[in-house]
Amino acid sequence: MKTLIKNFFKSDSSSGIILLLFAIFAMICVNSPLRPYYEDFLNTGLNLNLSFIGIFKEMTIKLWVDDALMAIFFFLIGIELKHEIINGELSNRSAIIKPLIAAIGGVVAPALIFAHINNGMVDNIRGWAIPTATDIAFAIGVLNLFGNKVPKSLKIFLVALAVIDDLVAILIIAIFYSDNIAIGYLQLSGLIYVLLFILNRQKVTSLYPYLILGAILWVFILKSGVHATIAGVTLAMFLPAKLKYKKGFAPLYIVENFLHKPVNYIILPIFAFASAGILFEGISWDILLDPLVFGIIMGLFAGKQIGVVATIIIINKLKLVQFFQNSNIYQFYGVATLTGIGFTMSLFIGNLAFTDSEMLNKVRIGVMVASALSAIIGSLLIYIGIKKNSTQS
Repeated sequence: MKTLIKNFFKSDSSSGIILLLFAIFAMICVNSPLRPYYEDFLNTGLNLNLSFIGIFKEMTIKLWVDDALMAIFFFLIGIELKHEIINGELSNRSAIIKPLIAAIGGVVAPALIFAHINNGMVDNIRGWAIPTATDIAFAIGVLNLFGNKVPKSLKIFLVALAVIDDLVAILIIAIFYSDNIAIGYLQLSGLIYVLLFILNRQKVTSLYPYLILGAILWVFILKSGVHATIAGVTLAMFLPAKLKYKKGFAPLYIVENFLHKPVNYIILPIFAFASAGILFEGISWDILLDPLVFGIIMGLFAGKQIGVVATIIIINKLKLVQFFQNSNIYQFYGVATLTGIGFTMSLFIGNLAFTDSEMLNKVRIGVMVASALSAIIGSLLIYIGIKKNSTQS
């Protein structure tokens, strides 16, 4: 039994499975006598009260999940992005062209499709960014189910695209989902950034000053009206990636190694539990044609693959890049389809876009249906592509 559990957690898809189980548990809670307890728990008041410095903000457990735990998640995303830029797949200019262009296409096409379906619907249009995001954990988890049968070039492409995609999502959150900006707290945040910059330039390699300033930065960003998750990703940019002496590991990689398991096995499952509770009461098949739901489904499932495939075909025709080595069109299209797995990121943006419980339920339905379709169809295409390769060899 112990060996079985160890092997499960060593599996690349284990985090995705746990994420899915927590999402299912949330749906069970919402559609059972547990619903009042589930909702009361998430809405329990847990205010941020730093009276000794005059800072107070009304918070609930749900807000702590969205604003604090997800800030840690975005902190890890920022670290991974910096890692890729310095030593990874984004460090090579020629290698970055494909995922960068594809990521842009994979953001623009879903947004346009959603906007077209919801044209003139003022209440719905705020959700235009929901279908633009890709869930790294799930998309890569599904791809890893095929092991080494998928060409390495496609795996690298998906990882790099997902990282860039998340960066775009972070920029969207900062620009379009921040309200009632408090200039004073924004100026204090700027001061913290200056101090972080000085620490970095002075090659301070102790983690504690960065983490202490990072916690203060989170409070100021939270109070400023800009979404608090921005504090996480921007803090990562200041962590040193090189050591003053050639011993041990740089702070960037220490934190990256430390955060992977807590984020994948604790933070993201908690977020899924808090955000994926779809209420099935009174729902019929007609809900899939609701403009908000249909816009998310078509944006994620169709828009993502159209945007990614179209941009790659265009830049390949222009001879800016070569096609993926040792792969066929089925495998490539399957990977492009997997980018339509929105889940965590799409649900998160949905929580920022809407507060009405009915609209949030529609968001959850749209995201879950689109993500499931993308995972199933993408996997089927990759499987066909693998079979094609094996018959030709």
